[in-house]
Amino acid sequence: MLLNPKNYQRRHNDAKSRDIAEKTIAFFESKGLAKLKQDDQSAIWYDDFLAFVRDNEVFSTLLTPEGYGADDSRWDMWRISEFNEILGFYGLCYWYTWQVSILGLGPIWMGENEALKHKAAQKLREGGIFAFGLSEKEHGADIYSTSMKLHTQPDGTYLARGSKYYIGNGNKAALVSVFAKIEETGDYVFFAVESDHAAYECVKKIETSGVRQAYVSEFALHDYPISDADIMIRGKEAFNTALNTVNVGKYELGFASIGITTHCFYEAISHAANRSLYHQYVTDFPHVKKLFNESYARLNAMKLFGMRAADYMRAASDDDRRYLLYNPIMKMKVTSQGEKVVGLLHDVIAAKGFEQDTYFEMAIRDIGMLPKLEGTVHVNMALIVKFIQNYFFQPVDHVPVPQRDEVGNDAYLFEQASGGLGSIRFPDYGLAYDGISTPNVDLFKEQVDAFRATLIKAPPSAAQAKNMDFMLAAGELFTLAAYAQLILESAKNNAVEDELLDEIFECLNRDFSEYALNMVLSQDLSEAQEASFNAMIRKPVRDEARSERVWTQRVYPLKDAYVMND
Repeated sequence: MLLNPKNYQRRHNDAKSRDIAEKTIAFFESKGLAKLKQDDQSAIWYDDFLAFVRDNEVFSTLLTPEGYGADDSRWDMWRISEFNEILGFYGLCYWYTWQVSILGLGPIWMGENEALKHKAAQKLREGGIFAFGLSEKEHGADIYSTSMKLHTQPDGTYLARGSKYYIGNGNKAALVSVFAKIEETGDYVFFAVESDHAAYECVKKIETSGVRQAYVSEFALHDYPISDADIMIRGKEAFNTALNTVNVGKYELGFASIGITTHCFYEAISHAANRSLYHQYVTDFPHVKKLFNESYARLNAMKLFGMRAADYMRAASDDDRRYLLYNPIMKMKVTSQGEKVVGLLHDVIAAKGFEQDTYFEMAIRDIGMLPKLEGTVHVNMALIVKFIQNYFFQPVDHVPVPQRDEVGNDAYLFEQASGGLGSIRFPDYGLAYDGISTPNVDLFKEQVDAFRATLIKAPPSAAQAKNMDFMLAAGELFTLAAYAQLILESAKNNAVEDELLDEIFECLNRDFSEYALNMVLSQDLSEAQEASFNAMIRKPVRDEARSERVWTQRVYPLKDAYVMND
């Protein structure tokens, strides 16, 4: 399942999608690692990449919904996921300009202004990139408190005044989707501005310790003239559009993390397997094998979850909005796991990871950004815990969602219903375990069942339910339950062998026990609660023969399987 550009095998059901993926890989392999790192260290703007995007109509094909572009243009989360992973694999800065364009396009495609949609499609064909003007210096992404304003003029037009902060692509965006309020009415509004307009000031580049080549900006609008032709959507729907755009955008972060982590894995194992210390190769040390096995298992779990989460996005409708649980898990859990895996690999290669000619040096700087973009881990966890009651205690029958790798335009993402999280229902989580039985999968199911039973027999008190720290800690256990469910569903769709699944669930068992222990050590619990959480702390089933087979048959053969061109 892991991306290998030297042996590219991703399933594509149309020639154009494969052509874009293969040309993108060829672009970066031709550029080579040395030039990639030179550009990164010099923090130069990636004109060569954007020229490639323009000349090959990459963004235009992938980010234009059906009906607004060429016949092969559509919003297809299967191929968008793949492109996220490829860009992350080669460098977060390249992914960042793509990700910010997705956010900038969201309000346009979700809006009511058809002429503006066609204008955006034309800008995409011309190679334009886009920006999402939401956050502000004083308020962050608190959209209730936005200080950007439209001031109504006597002729019914508007003047836009205010500034936005931490806005990617703010220097070169063909269109910037700006969130604001109409001063006279207080209504929310989204409107479009052009970054080369005289009333648009790119105030400065905000220097960060990551994605050196990206341009994260502060911009200001100085009486920028706005008419109805520039307005996408108003009122409550503009507010909902801000949330729904982030619902789509936050998913992308997980596949970027998968791409970064995969490249790090190849670089780390190739280095370790070819380095001799104390008359043996580094990969001969038992603790190194263990670190690589765990990294491999966790990375495959990330990929399995991400692929399955995409299925639920593609299957979404007003009657099935389960993606609103799985998307924040993709953003929060998968990106955090990527950070963990890169840390494990760094423990193996040590000082090598800091050398400037490695991909790894760039990755250890950038990987930690992803859990903190599009809402912090805590913000996304606060959303996730809202689903606990329905997930565990209000099961309903849903038509099973198959793997959604077919060619198709995922139009619902631009027509999302808003609010009503309490109406979102889930089938019995136990169905995911049907047909799969390994020692660690069975043990994990026992742990999840024990957590559910605790919520019945020793539920949070009124005080605990109001304590965000308590609920966030309990949310880690719930998140892991949903994470495991989609891993199992994806494993069935992709014929993953029980041996690898057991290796994955050995890691998940340890994680579950760690979170349960944290509840005991860090929270004020009743006697019944403490006993219940202590009972969830279970030792995973260690199978040395299984782990050795995973090492010899799966992990070690990845030595030199991918080395980026010089």
